[in-house]
Amino acid sequence: MTPPRRDAGAPLPPVAPEVLAAAVESLTTRLRGRLDQAVESLATTPVDLAEDGTYGIRCGADAWVTLAPGPSGTITSPDQARCTCLLSPRCLHRTAALAASPVAAAIPPREPGPSPDRAPSAGSDTGRVSSAGSDTGRVSSAGSDTGRVSSAGLDTGRDPSVGLDTGPSPEGAPSAGPDPDRDPSAGPDTNPSPEGAPSAAAVPAAGPVPPDGRVPSVEGASPAGPVSSAGPALPTEAAPSAVTALAGGPAPSGGPAVPTGRAARAVRAVSNGGPASTAVPGRRPSAAQVRAAGGLWAAASAILAAGAVAAGAVPQAELLRAAHTARLAGLHRAEGAALAVVSHLRATRDPQGAHRAHRADELVTSLRELLLVTHRLKAADPDPELIGGVPHNHRADGPLRLYGVCREPVVGPGGAGGVVTHLVDDAGRWYTLRDVGPGGPARARRAGTAHVAVRSFLSDHERLSRGGLVVTGGVVAPDGRLLAERGVRATFAAGRPWADAVPATAAPDRLGSGHAPALTGCDVRIVAADGDEVLVHVLTGDAPGPTVRLAPAHRHPALAHTANLRRLGACPGLEVRVLGRVDPRRVTTLRPLAVGPVPGATTTLRLPQEWQERADLGYDLLADAHFPAGAHCPPPPPPRTAAADTRPVDSPLRRIRDLVELAVTGGRRAAAEPAGDGDRAGHVVALRRGGFATGADLFAALGAVAARRPRDAFGRPARDDQDQYAAQWLATAVYLTGTEAALARGLWHR
Repeated sequence: MTPPRRDAGAPLPPVAPEVLAAAVESLTTRLRGRLDQAVESLATTPVDLAEDGTYGIRCGADAWVTLAPGPSGTITSPDQARCTCLLSPRCLHRTAALAASPVAAAIPPREPGPSPDRAPSAGSDTGRVSSAGSDTGRVSSAGSDTGRVSSAGLDTGRDPSVGLDTGPSPEGAPSAGPDPDRDPSAGPDTNPSPEGAPSAAAVPAAGPVPPDGRVPSVEGASPAGPVSSAGPALPTEAAPSAVTALAGGPAPSGGPAVPTGRAARAVRAVSNGGPASTAVPGRRPSAAQVRAAGGLWAAASAILAAGAVAAGAVPQAELLRAAHTARLAGLHRAEGAALAVVSHLRATRDPQGAHRAHRADELVTSLRELLLVTHRLKAADPDPELIGGVPHNHRADGPLRLYGVCREPVVGPGGAGGVVTHLVDDAGRWYTLRDVGPGGPARARRAGTAHVAVRSFLSDHERLSRGGLVVTGGVVAPDGRLLAERGVRATFAAGRPWADAVPATAAPDRLGSGHAPALTGCDVRIVAADGDEVLVHVLTGDAPGPTVRLAPAHRHPALAHTANLRRLGACPGLEVRVLGRVDPRRVTTLRPLAVGPVPGATTTLRLPQEWQERADLGYDLLADAHFPAGAHCPPPPPPRTAAADTRPVDSPLRRIRDLVELAVTGGRRAAAEPAGDGDRAGHVVALRRGGFATGADLFAALGAVAARRPRDAFGRPARDDQDQYAAQWLATAVYLTGTEAALARGLWHR
């Protein structure tokens, strides 16, 4: 018998939420206090991988934990996790191993029909894709690398860090549990009455989703406001001043409790891309669904009050228990939001992912979605979109004719790294081919030219990003990932010019069911370098464009983003077409993924023919031969700071975003600090000066609620105060997202 293979960096199998929640619930209070430390110690513990697919972890002299996942590769039963210590199964070793494993996704795969082609033989490695399922973070550990792609599916929300995979097996879904009417014994109270919840007026209600999936603009948005130094002004809020009425105290007379009109409906959480909800329009949620939503609200409010730094394995398990109860009650959208919160919590707390950008923004987005949905469900909102549907992979109606656009390096949490190849079809819908696995930035660099397999089709990411693909019988995940399931056939095809594949001024927020979010493209003229960043003018025809900033998508030295931007910043006057993502923290900042020449421009890039008019900033290194002859493009000087009059004017909304993200990462105590040192007044004045009166009132109210900690007659924190704080944070986050979306459309989508 072959001895087990030891791998210190091997990922553990995914675990069903209810299995982890039950394990944490069985621990004593003393062991719960030591759980986070035990989970951290397992990060450097070698994992033994046996031939039968079991995982062995040495947790001490007399403790050996064995994880035996089922055929789907997921731990779905408590019996599949065992420990040799005397306290098993209520031991710290077994629970720590489960808590260190990724949480299994709740997306079942689409059952493929009869395959028109013959499946590869068991002994052939060519064209096979090894994966553990969507959004589970597990990578197959056996087999050679010849013609095989191993990918780690990471649930990172909008961050493209999910590997090319075949989707989880039905066994990966959590097993049926107790009746949803039962009150779970672990975690916060899961049976709050709707009367005890904050008033529905405390949180803006979401309006209907527009047909194109875009977020409606803020009411009263106008071009008047803070003016950029080099272009037209950004739109600002023209809504009347308003303050949030705080429960338990006198309501100020400045106006309504929350933003009104379209500003209150600026954020609408769209469907997960699955089938339409089976809920009957106009029918209110059942009592079991209201109780399940109340349990999710309580667990999410506790995590918000504690902050990501303190939301360890125990609070996460309580949220997973509430998510499982919500699934049994049929609240699929709320369950998906809760699993996303846990995934982003782990990514935020991961010390190896400190270099990743927007970790707090991803957590804010998922937590806002969870609180908004559960708040409306607790109030018995009859909107069927709140129930949601189980997202499924879908098979395309006909052949997919795709064109490569660019490659994007991916550096994810847990030491993951890889590449995402973006593709677009003739209708402008976006798709992705992903290859993400353990290895960090070094693997992300190598994956740019690595092989990618879609069943029997074998190519590499560099060739696909500059060519095309014809997929018959294609299976697409809800987030636009192309999956390699049975019956899928792919053939390489010619690409098309980048000017045709990437239209300028693409909408940054266009979303579609079953499609990847579109990247933002525009034509710009280089102004100057600002350290590692570049200041540019957006080319908008005859009118002078605003000044915006290009920032590296990844600053790791193993990737070429920073070096390429420094080279571009040394060539003022150069016109280039850029494609990337708008920084969620700064609406005037774009993080480019690829650049190319501007059609018809004289002073633009001269790229090699084999590059097909595009340069992937993370992989292709710009040289002297790529710049126009006679252009003043000296070697990049050391980083310097640009003059103040050439910098773009950042929106004052960044002050609100800083407070919202601080509340999520540092908890309620951290959010109250600006209110205590006098900074709150200065921020409020700056917001009002910029035209954001409603934002100023919400900023002040959130700081005041965070600083106020009422207690009951026994000295314990009042429970309704935690609900009030969560409702106030939610109102501020909803307003922030809607207003930022309106500003982004006014700046980038002209």
